[in-house]
Amino acid sequence: MRILLTGSSGYIGKRLLPILVENGHDVICCVRDKKRFNPPESLKSRIQIIEVDLLDETTLANVPLDIDAAYYLVHSMSSSSDYQSLELQSAVNFRKAIDKTDVKHVVYLSGIVNESALSQHLSSRKNVETELGKGSYHLTTLRAGIIIGSGSASFEIMRDLVEKLPIMITPKWLNTRCQPIGISDVLAMLSKTILNPKTYDRDFDIGGPDILTYKEMLLEFGRIRNLKRYILTVPVMTPKISSYWLYFVTSTSYKLAIALVNSMKIEVICRNDEINHLLNIEPVSYQLALKKAFSKIERNEVVSSWKDAFISSGSTFNISEFLEVPTFGCFKDRREKIVENRADCIENIWSIGGENGWYFGDWLWQIRGFLDKVVGGVGLRRGRTSENSLNAGDALDFWRVLYANKEEGRLLLYAEMRLPGDAWLEFRIDKNKLVQNATFRPLGLMGRLYWFSVLPFHGMIFKGMIQNLAKKKVSSG
Repeated sequence: MRILLTGSSGYIGKRLLPILVENGHDVICCVRDKKRFNPPESLKSRIQIIEVDLLDETTLANVPLDIDAAYYLVHSMSSSSDYQSLELQSAVNFRKAIDKTDVKHVVYLSGIVNESALSQHLSSRKNVETELGKGSYHLTTLRAGIIIGSGSASFEIMRDLVEKLPIMITPKWLNTRCQPIGISDVLAMLSKTILNPKTYDRDFDIGGPDILTYKEMLLEFGRIRNLKRYILTVPVMTPKISSYWLYFVTSTSYKLAIALVNSMKIEVICRNDEINHLLNIEPVSYQLALKKAFSKIERNEVVSSWKDAFISSGSTFNISEFLEVPTFGCFKDRREKIVENRADCIENIWSIGGENGWYFGDWLWQIRGFLDKVVGGVGLRRGRTSENSLNAGDALDFWRVLYANKEEGRLLLYAEMRLPGDAWLEFRIDKNKLVQNATFRPLGLMGRLYWFSVLPFHGMIFKGMIQNLAKKKVSSG
């Protein structure tokens, strides 16, 4: 069967794609920017990739007419303060385009919406479901609550909280109950639902066997990590204060923190487990879902992470717009260093950021990350998804990977920290020489003042960084 997969570069889509191919489907991957879509080499010859922006109706002409089914795995939460209207418009455009095709079935992954009073986030998901239901095809909606898996937003936020805070003074919404589900079960349900007549024109709540409060989830997380944690809930934290608390302690963006806090005040519990029997799936427990996630992390097998989505920074640009580093009106810090071993130098570059740090003055990078958080930026907590691989579109601390070619020995990063201008950081191996370029395009007078104010620190950091990167043996800090 020919299946259209929207959200192919997202957290769920990246993981669902190989399952669909393995099941024998021809998959058409919808991505907004081909340059930041990096499927495994083993899949490239077996899929079709098209560029589609659901907010731009003209690009929907790229959708083939001869498709049998489609997945709708798109949302805009936290990418804009007006994400509700953006999500609804995306759904309208998708429905109109898909109605012109041969599609028989659309599967939409939504959120559990059983309460009468819903957050903006969950109301938006419900509105999208209603809009998609107006099409001439069969619609199936799978409604999930908290998804537990390596790289999922929920998992990474809990990981930040539990591993960094021995004692937590938390908002009272931590006593709200929810029904988490493991990512492997979500993928199994998505793959078994498509073109299954038993699921046509219906909506199902999907969840694991455990109903827990967020507090219980955090404590169990700590127990599995052998960390003793103490949690005190207080009633005085307003939603705004709660959002700031979540934003500063975890790797989430502030806009996403607001959306999550508003949703976490509402119980997300399944109405029933009918879908489990219908698809013959027995979801794993919360504890087992956590253990499976940590197993993936320990083996460096994290397929996708929410941090790699532009939603983690609020950015919406296409990578191609910034691939050409400007020269006119820019400040530059260019350095060159003879490398002791080309292969080792490339490995050093490809290991930069995250737990490995930036090879010189990590405490200065941490201060810069903290200051970025203070002014509403992403900070350093996003880290990196994989220890030894980088692809275009990946988040790397407060940078975004624009170009990564290990064989060529070139890595280009774009700054997503809050800046009065645009910044690029490039590493390139030229024969036996490492070339390191930092480029800053200032925005007005403030941009120029910023560059000269940080110039002494840049001189120290960039000098030390290139020296350590060029060494055969890495020396960080």
